[in-house]
Amino acid sequence: MSTSLAEKVRPAGVACEEFDVLIIGAGISGIGSAYHLHTQCPDKSFVVLESKARFGGTWDTHTYPGVRSDSDLYTFGYRFKPWVGPPIATSQAIKAYLNDVIEENGLDSHIRYQTEISRCTWSSEENRWTVETRNADGTPGTTYRCNFLWMCSGYYDHKNPHLPDWPGMADFKGRLVHAQTWDKDLDYKGKNVVVIGSGATAATVIPAMADDAAHVTMLQRSPTYFFCYPNKSELADRLRLIGVDDETVHRVVRLEYLHNLKMLDRRSREEPEIVFDELKELIRQYAGEDFEFEPHFTPSYRPWQQRLAFIPDGDMFTKIREGKVSAVTDRIDHFTADGIKLESGDELKADVVIAATGFNLLMMGGIEFVVDGKPVDWSQTTTYRGMMFTGVPNLAWVFGYFRAAWTLRVDLVGDFVCRLLQHMADKGASKVEIAIPPALANEPKLPWIEDDNFNPGYLMRDLAKLPKRLGDRSEWRHNQNYWLEAEEIPATDLDGPEFRYN
Repeated sequence: MSTSLAEKVRPAGVACEEFDVLIIGAGISGIGSAYHLHTQCPDKSFVVLESKARFGGTWDTHTYPGVRSDSDLYTFGYRFKPWVGPPIATSQAIKAYLNDVIEENGLDSHIRYQTEISRCTWSSEENRWTVETRNADGTPGTTYRCNFLWMCSGYYDHKNPHLPDWPGMADFKGRLVHAQTWDKDLDYKGKNVVVIGSGATAATVIPAMADDAAHVTMLQRSPTYFFCYPNKSELADRLRLIGVDDETVHRVVRLEYLHNLKMLDRRSREEPEIVFDELKELIRQYAGEDFEFEPHFTPSYRPWQQRLAFIPDGDMFTKIREGKVSAVTDRIDHFTADGIKLESGDELKADVVIAATGFNLLMMGGIEFVVDGKPVDWSQTTTYRGMMFTGVPNLAWVFGYFRAAWTLRVDLVGDFVCRLLQHMADKGASKVEIAIPPALANEPKLPWIEDDNFNPGYLMRDLAKLPKRLGDRSEWRHNQNYWLEAEEIPATDLDGPEFRYN
């Protein structure tokens, strides 16, 4: 990654700039969206605003040991950019991949770093968004004006992770660090480490620390499903061996992963017990045939009701077999000077405690939105396909999938927004707004997602902050079915009754 690109900042001394489209965020969503806009709508001027000093988003925020993807890069990578490394990739490899996309497509000149957005205001008189920013030092920055706003800021707070206020935390004499705000100077060599949590972050940081720590204990309130497999694609390796080009390999292997994910999703609903038995067999290949799943590795919910934690090469279970890692299922009563007292009465001694307790949901990056003088309350809007909202014109939001790779939706939304922008130009329209058709006026407005469909803690904690879905109609919700959306979104009638143009 070139230093000049990573550290690029916005031009100084510019009071106001005008663009057709403004993309907020230079993470994997923003970079992918910029590519689609650049290639599909070359006549549109645009800029990408990023609050950080570098691109990468999530992959810049998280620096804990071993940080890696929890989706394969054949689907987490873009449709248009072949992936040539191991399916599960390190943060460094993902950032190098993103850097290549930026440099190969000349996107660096469109990105303004260290530009934090304070407010976005829509005027129906002008059919324009006014975007106010502030500089890294807090002083007012450039004001931007655009016709269309493309939100790619993710869905969680990058500055303030979720850290429960456990009793006695101030009494603990060791180090307590949240994985999201990792301290690179933390010394855990030869020390007893407790990692609180059992999701993807915990499953990543635990094996990465295990060889240096005296012992690592995974403390969880409830078990998680783990999917262990070798970190390679036999199909990709075979295709490359016989001389198939990278573009074709990427396309074919991507289709294979999508097929396998689709089957896993379906079977998790129809035959969850059989799927769990198969997951156990995969774990035993690394943990040993006599590995005990009760009580620490038997979840209380069905597979995919929360996200599966992918374990490349079964590394965490290899460390369990070697005796370097153990699991405890219990709840924290309070911290002590020497560790953690559990509700069962047991105590875990610890020199270092890592909180892998997730994040806080943050709708639209916490930016203030105003439409025609009225503040936007996102919880009072209704979502159209999880990317547009009633009462908020000329805005699209990129929010990926839970049961498939996030970036699959980046490509789908990218195609949709570019088609919508071209359709507006063809109609001579400068405004598009989503409205509930009269025929659906009596449909109930329900929570964003059903808790029996997908119910991780971070989502349930802040579900009330999210937009509503309209009944059970697939187009009026954030649908978690990529395979359905891959057919429905490209076929969307842009002159349907829900689209209002001006």
